[in-house]
Amino acid sequence: MENTSALQLVRETDDFVASLIAQMDLAEKIGQMCQIDVAGEALSEELKARLSAGEVGSIINQVDVELVNEIQRVAVEESRLGIPLLIGRDVIHGFKTVLPIPIGQAASWNRDLVEAGARISALEAARAGVNWTFAPMLDIARDPRWGRVAESFGEDPFLASMLGAAMVSGFQGQSLRDNGSIAACAKHFAGYGAAESGRDYATTNIPENELRNVYLQPFHAAVTAGAATVMTSFGDLNGIPCTANGFLLRQILREEWGFSGFVVSDWDSVFHLKVHGLTADDAGSALEAAQAGVDMEMASTTYKQYLAQLVEQGKLSESVIDQAVARILRLKLALGLFENPYTEPEALPAYGNRQALDVARQTARESIVMLKNAETLLPLSANTLRSIAVVGPLADAPYEQLGTWIFDGDSALSVTPLEAIRRRVGPEVEVNFFQAMATSRDRNTDAFEAVAEAAGQSDVVLMFLGEESILSGEAHCRADINLPGAQAELVRKLKAAGKPIIAVILAGRPLTLTNVIDEIDALLFAWHPGTMGGEAISDLLFGDFSPSGKLPVSFPRHVGQVPIYYNHKNSGKPPSDDAIVHIDDIDANATQTSLGMTAFHLDEGFRPLFPFGFGLSYADFVYANLSCDKQQVRLGETLRISAEVSNQGSCKAIETVQLYIRDLVGNVTRPVRELKGFRRIELEPGQTETVTFDLHTDDLAFFGRDQQRVIEAGEFRVWIGGSSEAELETGFSLID
Repeated sequence: MENTSALQLVRETDDFVASLIAQMDLAEKIGQMCQIDVAGEALSEELKARLSAGEVGSIINQVDVELVNEIQRVAVEESRLGIPLLIGRDVIHGFKTVLPIPIGQAASWNRDLVEAGARISALEAARAGVNWTFAPMLDIARDPRWGRVAESFGEDPFLASMLGAAMVSGFQGQSLRDNGSIAACAKHFAGYGAAESGRDYATTNIPENELRNVYLQPFHAAVTAGAATVMTSFGDLNGIPCTANGFLLRQILREEWGFSGFVVSDWDSVFHLKVHGLTADDAGSALEAAQAGVDMEMASTTYKQYLAQLVEQGKLSESVIDQAVARILRLKLALGLFENPYTEPEALPAYGNRQALDVARQTARESIVMLKNAETLLPLSANTLRSIAVVGPLADAPYEQLGTWIFDGDSALSVTPLEAIRRRVGPEVEVNFFQAMATSRDRNTDAFEAVAEAAGQSDVVLMFLGEESILSGEAHCRADINLPGAQAELVRKLKAAGKPIIAVILAGRPLTLTNVIDEIDALLFAWHPGTMGGEAISDLLFGDFSPSGKLPVSFPRHVGQVPIYYNHKNSGKPPSDDAIVHIDDIDANATQTSLGMTAFHLDEGFRPLFPFGFGLSYADFVYANLSCDKQQVRLGETLRISAEVSNQGSCKAIETVQLYIRDLVGNVTRPVRELKGFRRIELEPGQTETVTFDLHTDDLAFFGRDQQRVIEAGEFRVWIGGSSEAELETGFSLID
């Protein structure tokens, strides 16, 4: 019965859309393909005229709900056909209530929390009239120099796929018609995160096999999860800018994946085709984008200016335009905009409500990764402390803790670490705050001597370091990813004061910490944790909860190692700890030789400072008894893989148990390890749980040298542990 009803709904939708398109003239069709920026704009006569003429399909960057409703009213009531508008906004990791940046959310490895956070974001954005967000960003990010690593889910396609699908579900809810649901947009299609030297907008070259096996996986997962729209990348992929890339947009997205939603360009990226050098003029850019499969143009106006004449000249078939318009109209119908285009704010939850703040706090708490805890310095006990020195430019910066892409974030809702710590310890513990630096980029060290002397009078020093929010995000890439400014000097100066140092780093990317890691006794990496970041940090510092975050991206020892990621290929000369030479150990006048040499750097070896999947806990988790329920598995069968995990510590804690495999032989070379599953478990002290993963042979598929998915018989290795460097190992055979 359900299938019959669904089929009937599709038929009714298609009939409605076809009927509406039949009534539209060419100008009205093209209007649906145009999105215009109305940031800060009142309902001008020019805008009103365009709306009345049916020349606009969507607006972007307007969140005054009264104005949004009035704009919708003009579009619906004063245009000939009364077609409602899509209202777009970058709702990336929150609206008024801000959650951790996406790379921080990825560190939680918690699909349910990511979905819940997206739902909070959707409800708050919908209250402002927004019905379409440009998230999730699903670019695989292996280069921390790239500013937009902050918006990513990290370096691994499996983790990014799981979390991207969860975010789509959170934004879109059970149905797009539900009050508070907004359309998601999977971006940037595709390969944007692999831009040369980590520079935004730069050229990307990715072999097709790598594209299919790594970079496309999260997008396919989002499409499978029902993502309503897809956005093209700014970049040039293998010589063809993505906004004109028919291989991506027509062959892969439409033909291979069966995507039925619509494709929107990134900001001005149709216009950029001329700048890339793909086209001679804007008319050529409009033609290339439309033919490749871009259904809506964001911000720039080449469609408005040139599509009609391209049709009249016979260069572009009107059927291409009809298909694009049909996809746009189907989404408007799915959102229920034809029945009710207007927003009633009172019908949606208030901004910054208790549930929203609770989700933000829990997400921030689970996103924080403990990277070091020498001598079990953490957690702190307020009962044993007389005074705490809180030092650093990010300890009391309510705006900076929100991170990138928070156009609508309300910093008045922020609880800073300093505020939360003072609240947590009460008047019995003296909390002395020293900002020390004007900003995270400040190179002035004049205050350091006095700060060190004063901080040295406290029992413990809490340093809040990292990057201001403006140092990451779009077009905010860095060649040097050490702590900016004079922060490393501040660490060394305070270390000399002789008191234990706990560093909490707030940043939009992995940083190279080799120059300070030995000066720090304990380290929490908090990313940009959002509105409730201070409360979450305090919760962990004082042991109300154990840290449970795991790195979704490798931390290099030095920027010269970039790109460095766990799921690399083996090479013909793989490195090992006993087969490397350090630059300082080479004799003078040494004879040049490559004998015995492997793939490493003379000055930094081959390992990251902290590997993918790594994260410490206040508990002590021990893994044992890894086993497969069969040594041989046939195609189409499921293998059950188990290991015992014990909490041998003294506190209750959450551990993310990770499953990795290696396909030893393939018709194309395979990574040394691949994440294939993860489970979050909570164990009491002394408790042991058997964690089981079901691995179907379909999970072993990859794209071979003919670019087709294949599952090959052969030998596989298996690891289960707490990071990508898990040591507990076994194996199995896949047989025909």
